[in-house]
Amino acid sequence: MNKTDIFPLIHARYNSFTNTEKKVADYILEHTKEVIYMSITDLADACSVGESSVFRFCKTMKLKGYQEFKIALAHSISHDDETPQLSGQINIQDTIEEISSKILTTNISALTETYNNMNNDAIIQSIDSMIKAERIHFFGVGASLMTAMEAKNKFMRICNKTECAIDSHLQIMSAALMTENDVAILISYSGSTKDMIEVAKCAKERGAKIIVITRFAKSPLTNYSDITLLCGGNEGPLQGGSLSAKISQLYLLDILYAEFFNRTYEDAVINKESTAKAVISKML
Repeated sequence: MNKTDIFPLIHARYNSFTNTEKKVADYILEHTKEVIYMSITDLADACSVGESSVFRFCKTMKLKGYQEFKIALAHSISHDDETPQLSGQINIQDTIEEISSKILTTNISALTETYNNMNNDAIIQSIDSMIKAERIHFFGVGASLMTAMEAKNKFMRICNKTECAIDSHLQIMSAALMTENDVAILISYSGSTKDMIEVAKCAKERGAKIIVITRFAKSPLTNYSDITLLCGGNEGPLQGGSLSAKISQLYLLDILYAEFFNRTYEDAVINKESTAKAVISKML
């Protein structure tokens, strides 16, 4: 879409909005920078309206949906000297030292926020479900698929029941064959990705345990989760694939891995030695 200033469009169409759409518009105008980092569910709750009302507001603005609206909003509030595709804190004039320091601070903040938001009971419940499960499926799309594949690579070294399909069609087919004895771990920063919502819905209908790793406690995806693990790090709509968000997701997965290893120590040690020996011939 074109880099259109969305604020004049909101004002121009304001009188044609429904009452609920006006509530959404008013909140956006008053809390612009906060909205960029909100899920559609968070915005709906803040405005005391339904998600459908937020979606209708976006359609009235001639936009395809909420994510396109957030992209337009990000373009509208960015200053000429900022690089919003990287971070609102990084400017074009920054030196390498300044960029390095800011990125370090951003990553540390993401990890710290993840740690502070951690729910130990949710971690324990997740591990209990994973140990009991016959199969553990990791799901993700886009940048989150890379995280899901990393999780598969890590856990397959200590157990033989992990799976990760890399195609959206294969993912939904895997979900359709899940049972109540399986665990689905879905990774999605926004919690609003259509493919992940479809996978979660399908796995839920099959009776599988759903664990969601996401930024937002309330999102369309968490409506299907049995356990939600929150990662830190703000990722704007122009910053897809943010490494700070990925690092916080990997941090949670590393915690799950370490606790899973401890709880299945005898088997985990044997399996880790076996997988290490299997690839040793690939090394010089």
